[in-house]
Amino acid sequence: MKTILAFLTLLLALPASAAPLTIELDHASKTWQTADLLAHPDAQTVQVVDDVSYKRNMTYRAVPLAALLPGLKAENHLQAVALDGFAAELSAAPLLEKNGARAWLAVEDPAHPWPALAPGKPSAGPFYLVWTHPQAGHISPEQWPFQVSAFKQLQTVAERFPALVPDPKLAANDPVNLGFALFQKNCLACHRLNGAGDAQVGPDLNVPYSPTEYFGDDFLKRYIRDPQSLRHWPQAKMPAFSASVLPDSELELLVGYLKHMAGRKQQP
Repeated sequence: MKTILAFLTLLLALPASAAPLTIELDHASKTWQTADLLAHPDAQTVQVVDDVSYKRNMTYRAVPLAALLPGLKAENHLQAVALDGFAAELSAAPLLEKNGARAWLAVEDPAHPWPALAPGKPSAGPFYLVWTHPQAGHISPEQWPFQVSAFKQLQTVAERFPALVPDPKLAANDPVNLGFALFQKNCLACHRLNGAGDAQVGPDLNVPYSPTEYFGDDFLKRYIRDPQSLRHWPQAKMPAFSASVLPDSELELLVGYLKHMAGRKQQP
């Protein structure tokens, strides 16, 4: 028994392993190794205030994400793929900004591994998209994907997944379409709808039933604000969306989109 315990202690003490990061753009594809990113000429030490995942201030060795996306344009679209199936949909424009809210790829050094996200959980590594001054760009928690393994340039969500799109008769500035944009930003990284989407974490939000069909408005909004206040279980992964992240006016638009799509069910 002592031998086994000593072996487990040794394993826990070992540094994190180096890992590859794949970046697939329409015009170029490259796989970066941890050591190469740590030695990148643009790498620097970055202070992140109130880190979304660690819930405290953190310091990282990081590279400006824009430096790893040559030729990408503001109108393009990326998907960040995590090891656990989380798939964050990211408009390119905020990722390319050099002022205000700025995107950084934090790189976990195997010699100095990051702390666990929670007891019994891994760290946010090997790669983690973090932001400095996120409030300047209204960056949501879903735009902080961790344990990232790849970035892929893709068509827009509407082009890839027509089953998510509201009634085409609606104007572009209709509240339902505004809610659709918020759904992409805050929900699509974990959830599918009508079977459409790449996420593999949370349940489908329309099939067989939309949450608007089994939650009253007040309880649905409360659930989005703080899921654990209504349903508590140890494996729960859905984050809380505070009013600073998702203001009441935007929460109303998001629920409006879900209500609209409850009338546009499509079986996967």
